[in-house]
Amino acid sequence: MAEEPAIPDVMQKPGTQPGFCAPEARIFILIAAILGSALGFIDGTVIAIALPAIRAGLGASLVEAQWINNGYLLPLGALILLGGAFGDKFGTARIFAAGIAVFVVASLVCAAAPTTQIMIGARVVQGIGAAMMVPGSLAMIARAYPEAERGRAIGIWAAASALTTALGPILGGLALSLGGPEMWRLIFAINLPLGGLALYLILTRVGDDPTRSAAPLDVVGAALITAGLGLVAFGLTAAAEGHGDVRPLPVAAGFAAIAIFVFWEARARAPMVPLSLFQDRGFAMANLATLLIYFAFSTIVFFLPMTLIAGWGLDEFLASAAFAPLSVFIPLLSAQAGKLADRIGPGPLIGAGAALMTLAYLGLVAIMPSQEFWTRLLPVTAVMGAGMGLVVAPLSTAIMGGAPSALAGTASGINNAVGRVAGLVSVALMGTIVGAAYLRLGGTDSFGVFSDAPGHGAAMIAAFQTLCWLCAALSALAALLSWLVIPRPQA
Repeated sequence: MAEEPAIPDVMQKPGTQPGFCAPEARIFILIAAILGSALGFIDGTVIAIALPAIRAGLGASLVEAQWINNGYLLPLGALILLGGAFGDKFGTARIFAAGIAVFVVASLVCAAAPTTQIMIGARVVQGIGAAMMVPGSLAMIARAYPEAERGRAIGIWAAASALTTALGPILGGLALSLGGPEMWRLIFAINLPLGGLALYLILTRVGDDPTRSAAPLDVVGAALITAGLGLVAFGLTAAAEGHGDVRPLPVAAGFAAIAIFVFWEARARAPMVPLSLFQDRGFAMANLATLLIYFAFSTIVFFLPMTLIAGWGLDEFLASAAFAPLSVFIPLLSAQAGKLADRIGPGPLIGAGAALMTLAYLGLVAIMPSQEFWTRLLPVTAVMGAGMGLVVAPLSTAIMGGAPSALAGTASGINNAVGRVAGLVSVALMGTIVGAAYLRLGGTDSFGVFSDAPGHGAAMIAAFQTLCWLCAALSALAALLSWLVIPRPQA
């Protein structure tokens, strides 16, 4: 999955810190920032390609596979705003380095995990580490580079982060295809040299790392939203194998915790999420569009590789190549879409992009039974890539346009968290739907596993088509709302 690099809360930061690093060390800070953000993004995307092999190696069920994914997304989505505040309070570089260290240690546990339970626990710790390091990547660039050079440095960071995020699943798929059944462990172990290099650069090139000891931390808000999202995800994944029902008690408790979180944020002295931002119609609608678009997109990114590998019988490299158009169209179209959004407004572009993604999901419904990769699947994913290319930059434009300049960084962080929460909930809820559909449509094993059981592949394909119909409906709703509700520039 190639997605927009996170844009942490740096727009409120002071200018370049004179003692942060020497001028000749700036390039090394930039390299460290690229490596750190790439680690966080790649581990969130490559897992979808590796899941069939991980499930085979660990004997994981579909529910456990969902938690291998969601164990990472839950703390990342819930804590990424708190991670930025930690950097303000204790030092941007210190928290970035600590996040990398936590992430790398957890990655090594993932690589050596003997059981699914240990894997899930390590993925949770990975997510905590990522929530500490992802916000710091861009913040360090803002502190290291003077304003005249900062735009170019941020552009290099964004391009490199997008490229590494897009190439991650492809390289992971190649390794899985060429290696043995346990090659998936290398995907996690490779984080050691990459993270080690980033950590070395930070520890040796950063000078004065200023802190703001009085900076408040919304620990209560972070605990409430983590508990709420975790309980909702737990309750929704309970029926993913198709043998049970959604557990209403955890879901109800989760929504109660989320409601208390909203109540707390409205009254907290320094809230993670300033609710006043949502009084702006453009900001609120852009976040709703983000939720719908990324809910559908994350569903496809998570379940399509499993369908291709365990349903169609493709190798991992070819399955990962299905997403290659994303790495082409997102950087190709984003800059132009951003410029056009400034002129005509972001709503029409978000609507057009979501409409293209709707067509792509309907195209998946049509072509999945053919099992034809080059002439049918790849053109459909190209349409999906074009849709995302139109969506990414205008969404940021809509978010920035709906927030006061003093809260621009916070607004961007909120939007980033909304996208990750959409991915968390989509995998939890859609896993339940696809598991039930697989059994109803004749499957006798488990969705997403390697199996020679009669009808397994056909049932997987049909169950995945069910998800595509739902994703098309959500994307169509996002297109309609974006076109009609997101404000256009005043003439």
